[in-house]
Amino acid sequence: MVQTFLETPLGILLIQGDQDGISVITFVENQKEALEIDEIPSDLRDAVDQIKNYFDGTLNEFTIKLNPEGTEFQKRVWKQLAEIPFGKTTSYLQIAKNLGDAKVIRAAASANGKNPISIIIPCHRVIGSDNSMTGYAGGIWRKKWLLAHESPVTQHTLF
Repeated sequence: MVQTFLETPLGILLIQGDQDGISVITFVENQKEALEIDEIPSDLRDAVDQIKNYFDGTLNEFTIKLNPEGTEFQKRVWKQLAEIPFGKTTSYLQIAKNLGDAKVIRAAASANGKNPISIIIPCHRVIGSDNSMTGYAGGIWRKKWLLAHESPVTQHTLF
């Protein structure tokens, strides 16, 4: 497993993976953890390039091979998350229904919260059934930023 760090508008991302795919993309809160890395490992170059393009606004669909570790149920939830289109949102209830049982809503929410691959598996696109902003492991302020970044409607401020 190799790793690198990437500076983004939302802070530093830790990216880990190998020839089998990306296994972790997460925000690093402790800036001291992000050591200077001179060269990006070859197994992570595509991920770094695509994430940079995402933040530049030139990419809205990732084509990176993923290899997250989790239970079979978590992987089913993460697959549902990966199918949420760019610029769209869904609810935990809808995810549970897509899995075939509305009663698994809490388990689906828990799996969503354990998503190890931020941004590419877009758990930030899940909101409450009442359109409320719900939790995000990277922080609600990052979730709001990501949703605004992906929004097809751009709003300008006057001041």
